[in-house]
Amino acid sequence: MAAPDNSPSEIKSRLLTWFHQAARDLPWRRTTDPYKILLSEFMLQQTQVDTVIPYYHKFLEEFPTILDLAKATQSSVLRAWEGLGYYARARNLHRAAQEISERFQGMVPDRIEDMSSLPGFGPYTTAAVLSIAYNQNFAVLDGNVIRVLCRLFLIQDDVTQPRVRRRLQDLATELLQQGNAGDYNQAVMELGATVCRPKVQECQQCPLASCCLAYQSGDPASLPFKGPKKKRPHYPMAVGLVWHNSKILIARRPEDGLLGGLWEFPAGRQERGETLQNCCIRSVREETGVEVDLKSRFKTVKHAFTHFSVTMHAFSCEYLGGRARPILCTDARWVNLKELAEYPFSRANRRLVDALHPTSGTRPH
Repeated sequence: MAAPDNSPSEIKSRLLTWFHQAARDLPWRRTTDPYKILLSEFMLQQTQVDTVIPYYHKFLEEFPTILDLAKATQSSVLRAWEGLGYYARARNLHRAAQEISERFQGMVPDRIEDMSSLPGFGPYTTAAVLSIAYNQNFAVLDGNVIRVLCRLFLIQDDVTQPRVRRRLQDLATELLQQGNAGDYNQAVMELGATVCRPKVQECQQCPLASCCLAYQSGDPASLPFKGPKKKRPHYPMAVGLVWHNSKILIARRPEDGLLGGLWEFPAGRQERGETLQNCCIRSVREETGVEVDLKSRFKTVKHAFTHFSVTMHAFSCEYLGGRARPILCTDARWVNLKELAEYPFSRANRRLVDALHPTSGTRPH
């Protein structure tokens, strides 16, 4: 078998030719508007393209320009983002829009020093937006690019290690098509997303098969190599559905941290030796100052986050007393059932909201 030609010039030529013929028709590829491009990059972080597309259209209908987004309330932004997950992205996007409005007169900056100073703009997002929106020569490094590079050059080191990441970033920069960085970055990410995939590789359709050392070795699926993962902890939780005068109690999570700014039904993790029933009573009191008694179990919801998973045991609760106020939350309100649609909830809490709808037949009494 002939030695593969994986010279930078050969790789770039083959990759760009393939991309111009095979690239998917995606909505953010039909625009040169930097705002629409950066929106797509925020949404695509750790989220599949097919999931993103309807949210992308919906978001732009509500916030068609970056100035519209800057003027919006955080609650309306989170509501438009609801269901997409990783809500820190939405909060950072909103804050970035506000800074762009205030510092750059509503124009997405085109200097790396300015863009990288914005909330949510790490090395990947900055490089992606500058290269795709402004065709500047910055190489991206995401999961797709890492996979392609490790297979292409048979890099067998642990890609979770900083020194290996630095090596991969240097390699990505070396391969970058100067003067056509936007297309090149999209091409290598497209290859990783559609051909050089994690578990199923379409090596026979790959434009770089003749350049690929892992393909020549016969085991591309083994790369990239990652060290052993830590076991993801699981936490049981109790959730209180507290009714009073035909209204239900909801609480707003603190801005910083997991699911910041979203609304929820008062809840807490079960402590060692504590029953779920006592956990529910304690959590409602600690979060909102309201005293309750339990009436019945309502619903159980399981949900997995990036680093841990939870089982949420929801209870229908009877209000006993106390003024609802923010203690471990930033706001606490009594709302009627129809008003719940106006508030942004996490996916797990939205499942409880949906179950409370009169048509579900499961509303507690």
